[in-house]
Amino acid sequence: MAAKPWWSWLFFYSRTPEGVTQRQWKVLGALGLTYLVNSYDLGLLGLALPQIQQGLDVTESGLGNLTGIVRLGVLPALALNILADRIGRRRLLLVTLLGFTICTFLTAFCRTPVEFAVLQFLARMFIYSEEMLAIVVVTEELDSHARGWGIGLMVAFGAFGHGVAALVFSQVDVLPYGWRALYFIGALPLLLIVWFRRTLEETHRFTEQARRRAAAEVPTLMLDPLRKLLTRYPWRLLGLAMALIPVSFAVGSALQFQSKYLQEIHGYTPANVSMLFLLGGLLAITGGLLCGRASDRFGRRPVLSAAIVINAIGIVGLYNTAGYVLPMFWIMVIFTQFGIDVLFAALGSELFPTSYRSTASAARSIVATVAIAAGLAAEGLLYDALGSHSAAITAMAWCSLAAPLLLLTLVPETAGRELEEIAPDDD
Repeated sequence: MAAKPWWSWLFFYSRTPEGVTQRQWKVLGALGLTYLVNSYDLGLLGLALPQIQQGLDVTESGLGNLTGIVRLGVLPALALNILADRIGRRRLLLVTLLGFTICTFLTAFCRTPVEFAVLQFLARMFIYSEEMLAIVVVTEELDSHARGWGIGLMVAFGAFGHGVAALVFSQVDVLPYGWRALYFIGALPLLLIVWFRRTLEETHRFTEQARRRAAAEVPTLMLDPLRKLLTRYPWRLLGLAMALIPVSFAVGSALQFQSKYLQEIHGYTPANVSMLFLLGGLLAITGGLLCGRASDRFGRRPVLSAAIVINAIGIVGLYNTAGYVLPMFWIMVIFTQFGIDVLFAALGSELFPTSYRSTASAARSIVATVAIAAGLAAEGLLYDALGSHSAAITAMAWCSLAAPLLLLTLVPETAGRELEEIAPDDD
């Protein structure tokens, strides 16, 4: 086994699988750092939602629509990921990094809800594409016994990004220009990330697949990956989507409104929210890596099913309790949510061949994000009907319990199997 890099000790709570090479550590470090920066930007909207609402004069019932529109940035990300299946993962990773940084920087200067929605829609397009590509690269680079762990490591890096966002958010009332300063800060790591990303090589599997395609003189039509995805493994795609939809529909609003709920209902200050996210988050961030490692051993489907059930219970507890027990439910929700993200990402990448794995990963994210957007819109309607965000989110939480049955019935197991065995490439 290659020597571990210094940053690996941040994840001391999870045993590293045998046989991780120096090249694989380098890939994990480069992608993890970008995952961290992406997650900083993703975390800002949820943390600073009350401040953004006030600063842009967004109505209470309009919050769900605003955040739902922003999340729909995943839709055009599909085109970028199709392109990644044609010209390579590395090139698109660089493009997406630059695009999201520019949009994040410009968000600091928006004047209206429409400008904010447009800029964050575009930022999410690049962020979602980059994160999907990162998962694809990890899936293609790591051995079968370590893929769940590797994807969990990316989500753990993302958790640190949310922690940085929480730390900076604690100063939102002190920083000049308030929430706008948070987005300005989010653009600062660009040069570091670009330099680090230049060390990233194309994956062996994509290089070999491209070589075979060139040798066979297979036409490289732009929409070929999407056509293959829809015609060669349609039942896998449908089964994964059916299992993912109820979870995303139920959980999206619970996560989006957590900071607002804590501040407005329980009297948390921005500093209190940041303290919870930092201290409680130190426990919660282990969820992705530990669930990923457990799924390498016990299987993706049983570990994911357990995480979904516990997550639903945690959401109901979070939005219906108070006092010292409330942070415990918050930790339960975030811990399991990291695990859910890891395992759906793993399944979405492993179930499909190299020639359209990036497209499949994008399709999975689109399904999840559309379901989240629908959930946010439904939350707005339920808020009007039930009178509170707590009641609306609680009513929606139980929907996710349909997912384990669908998952165990419709989705094949992928843990411990080589990618070529799960889905042979026929190019």
